[in-house]
Amino acid sequence: DSDENIEQTDIGNMQDSDENTEQINIGAAIRKGREILLQAFNWESHKLDWWRNLEEKMPDIAKSRFTSVWLPPASQSLSPEGYLPQNLYSLNSAYGSENLLKALLQKMEQYKVRSMADIVINHRVGTTKGHGGMYNRYDGISLAWDEHAVTSCTGGLGNQSTGDNFDGVPNIDHTQPFVRKDITEWLRWLRNKVGFQDFRFDFARGYAAKYVKEYIEGAKPVFCVGEYWDSCDYHNGHLAYDQDSHRQRIINWIDATGQLATAFDFTTKGILQEAVKGEYSRLRDSQGKPPGVLGLWPSRAVTFLDNHDTGSTQGYVYILTHPGIPSVFYDHFYDWDTSYHDQIVKLINIRKQQDIHSRSSIRILEAQPNLYSAIIGDKISMKIGDGSWSPEGKEWILATSGHRYAVWHKEN
Repeated sequence: DSDENIEQTDIGNMQDSDENTEQINIGAAIRKGREILLQAFNWESHKLDWWRNLEEKMPDIAKSRFTSVWLPPASQSLSPEGYLPQNLYSLNSAYGSENLLKALLQKMEQYKVRSMADIVINHRVGTTKGHGGMYNRYDGISLAWDEHAVTSCTGGLGNQSTGDNFDGVPNIDHTQPFVRKDITEWLRWLRNKVGFQDFRFDFARGYAAKYVKEYIEGAKPVFCVGEYWDSCDYHNGHLAYDQDSHRQRIINWIDATGQLATAFDFTTKGILQEAVKGEYSRLRDSQGKPPGVLGLWPSRAVTFLDNHDTGSTQGYVYILTHPGIPSVFYDHFYDWDTSYHDQIVKLINIRKQQDIHSRSSIRILEAQPNLYSAIIGDKISMKIGDGSWSPEGKEWILATSGHRYAVWHKEN
């Protein structure tokens, strides 16, 4: 049941009708498997001149070999962070003006780094009161929907939600053809006129994955990732060792997007957080594979660390040496001391030089409480934890090491 078998049903193997040629183009970045993402903001970024800040950082971001940069939501929003959107077509936000955004996107194009738009389409704040005295109409702005665009569960006249509710805001009813037509047009505008190339779908639990598939097919982004978040399984307040059902829910979501989207690997994030506290045995599942989405469908798993991670480099050693699609968090890269930035860059360079990709093979050699080690793609080996370990054979050369970690590559 290896990834290769799953990939047999993958986009690359579709028959060559017109529709399928299109899907192959949409899936090119996923098939190549060489992505490295940067989440280029945090919860406080809106307080700063953010688009300008990122424009200044672009030369370094490009030199560090990131392929895609996830930007915060660019549309006008009632909350400064951008996650309570109202006028989707207005690109003046707390992060900066439309002109500054366009200057940033132009700079990114110049440096050949793709821009990822944060797509918040589960909910939308109304402008005027309608049915039931709720703010569930959108008069006076573009996409001037009425109450039928809002789910019945959140005070609208539309149908029931096809997913979970995001409380306190009108949730968009994606079952309505007029809503889907308008959203697809807006996504095409972001893609073709504004210049975003990639999409991140916020709160993807809120509406059926088949709509994500429709939106991807309609707007044809280069690369997509969904935030399908639900909490890991706990026993008596402790993270359970077995998170198979948690990762399966994420895999089911990816499958339902027609395999066109990747998903954030929340399973790996949750497990890694505990593992680096001295429970490295968690990093091998009952089948001997990595325990997250990464272990079953690495070409669709975007691996990342907790934003509040206390600064151990071991998490990045894990995700940047392993299959899957690694994502680095802005604060870890820019707001901590420069040695952290340089260690991450070193790991990215090793990944690129040894051509480790999303589907690289992995053999886990040790998974003990104080030691984890593995060989990836038969090209690099790594260890994290207090336990001492090094790979057998004279062909292995130390590539980099630091606090509780080491990485080797084979002599070329």
